[in-house]
Amino acid sequence: MVNAQGNQRLIGTVVPVGALRGEQSLGVGEFLDLVEFAQWCVKLGVGLIQLLPVNDTGYESSPYSALTAFALHPLYLRIGELPDAASYTGDLEEIGRRFGPKERFPYNEILRAKMDLLKKIYAAHGAEIGDRAGPQGPLGKWIDKNPWVKGYAVYRRLKEENHEKSWKEWEPHRTVTAKDVEALWEDKKFRGEHLFWVWLQEALDAQFSRAAAAVAEAGILLKGDIPILMNEDSCDVWVHPGYFRRDLSAGAPPDMYSPDGQNWGFPIYDWEAQAKDDYAWWRQRLKAAEKYYQAYRIDHVLGFFRIWAAPGADNSSTLGRYIPAVPVTTADLTALGFDDARIRWMSRPHIPTGEVWDALRDIRDEWGNQNTALTAAAAEGVFSRVLERIGDEELWLFKDAIRGEKDIEAQEIHPAARSYLLRAWRNRIFLEYEKGLFAPVWFYRDSRAYAALSGEERRGLEELLEKRRLASEEIWEQEGKKLLSVLISSSSMLPCAEDLGAVPACVPRALTKLKILGLRVIRWFRDWDAEGQPYIPLEEYPELSVCTPSVHDSSTLREWWDREVDQKHFCGFIGYPSLPKIYNPGTAKIILHKAAAAASRFRVFQIQDLLHLSPNWYAPDPGSERINVPGTTNDFNWTYRLPAPISDLSLDEDLVKAVAELSTVKRKIKRGK
Repeated sequence: MVNAQGNQRLIGTVVPVGALRGEQSLGVGEFLDLVEFAQWCVKLGVGLIQLLPVNDTGYESSPYSALTAFALHPLYLRIGELPDAASYTGDLEEIGRRFGPKERFPYNEILRAKMDLLKKIYAAHGAEIGDRAGPQGPLGKWIDKNPWVKGYAVYRRLKEENHEKSWKEWEPHRTVTAKDVEALWEDKKFRGEHLFWVWLQEALDAQFSRAAAAVAEAGILLKGDIPILMNEDSCDVWVHPGYFRRDLSAGAPPDMYSPDGQNWGFPIYDWEAQAKDDYAWWRQRLKAAEKYYQAYRIDHVLGFFRIWAAPGADNSSTLGRYIPAVPVTTADLTALGFDDARIRWMSRPHIPTGEVWDALRDIRDEWGNQNTALTAAAAEGVFSRVLERIGDEELWLFKDAIRGEKDIEAQEIHPAARSYLLRAWRNRIFLEYEKGLFAPVWFYRDSRAYAALSGEERRGLEELLEKRRLASEEIWEQEGKKLLSVLISSSSMLPCAEDLGAVPACVPRALTKLKILGLRVIRWFRDWDAEGQPYIPLEEYPELSVCTPSVHDSSTLREWWDREVDQKHFCGFIGYPSLPKIYNPGTAKIILHKAAAAASRFRVFQIQDLLHLSPNWYAPDPGSERINVPGTTNDFNWTYRLPAPISDLSLDEDLVKAVAELSTVKRKIKRGK
């Protein structure tokens, strides 16, 4: 058995459960495939298996968009292992024939096929299953130990009844109380439908527990993934609305890759509300995960310190703000000499008449000619529907009915006008998110209002904002320590943080104090402010960290080498003057050995990166080996499969030997030590 709380250095691999190809899986990996995978990992010298999230996401393939924080995904159930499925061999073989040979698994097709068969089995055995759900029956006792399943079963029944629509579109039952959910659960008319979902979850729990026990018996640490946020269309938000703030949407601020920021569409937590019951929901969530894992990845750990939240009325996150944060107040601005009119100038976009006309000047008719009549009509639509004039000035404000980008996009106006108004909506120094409380806009220095300030006014404003930033960082550190301490005290699992992005100085301090492992992605762990943006030496990685060359949202190491990296720069970093331009097993061995020598406690590799140590498992297109391409929605993402069954991979002796060598690589000692 591996002691997750010890200091043992481990080589690990990351694999989505769905990627596994076991002897009995039906076109998609299943929990019980972990038993066979763990046996292979023993031969490979791999001491840690890290999974992506495994919660039920319904017909959404992203594992980070769960319908619940507790229920497991039916996709990963081995139907043939169910006692009630003994006479359905033909159905199982048919699913295997349809999906087994595919290079990537067709998520929705295979999920529907498995769910149809499960419902067929349940229909034939519903009475027996109902008997097992009595107070003294095994299923009844399982319900008592897992009370969350009641709300989940009701939610899943209603979601099917409403053709998989979000609960926000349900009528009735759009809004429910705990008593309402209990009454729905107790309604005898729906007992059979509810028990179907309970039956599934009990079976999934049994199979995952069995697989996790086998992994532990093999001496391998099993690490889970706990997404910080919940999909708004989830059982948890529906059943526990008080734990969430749905008026705000979590995301990330603008950067060089996302100029409008990222709006994930997930509500943020109301931590004050959760504190009232001592964070019971989070504690239960970790206890549920602890049944299977010895360690877990805290997704987006920065969100426990502060989270970037966009107004619910916006689609982008350009006008987002950090929560919590010390606000700028009306009194602060008054003290700097700004009167009410100047404060309005800084916090509400002011639109000159001429800019509207300029934005629409190039409107052309069906023959491609500029058309002044069309321009005039488009301008009139803007002035009458969206804007209101300031007295007799040639300046306009957005009407009070316009609350955000979604309202602008809903207007029946010319597309050119809509595009201009969306840009104009963001043109301000401050967002007044509550009466008299202001947050600086991310691009406030590019605003019309900032350009109109005098040099002295700018200096005063910048000093004020810096004071508020420093005061906010103190709050972030306190908040992060408090919330992460709740997580640590709720479970014996070893916490590992995903601390990527623009990380405030308080985050690594808090993680170190709490003994939480951070994440170091070699390609991104660089001194970005230094000339040449050098890579941080691997021997300088903190011991309390997880080192990896790629993650599920990035290219594989092979694709990165072939298509993205400055090869000369990276070769200099690892001490090799040159390597082949096209990735091969020799290049893989050199780079992976360097990564294995990092000072980090865990050196974890995507399974694809390990497979590239052998020439037998290279796909023709390296891009086809990715798990996910962020910012895209398609049938490709999240459907990666191993290139061959585990049994075939295990016969590749050269691969086994090459991976096993990684566990023998000595830690590189920091110079001067």
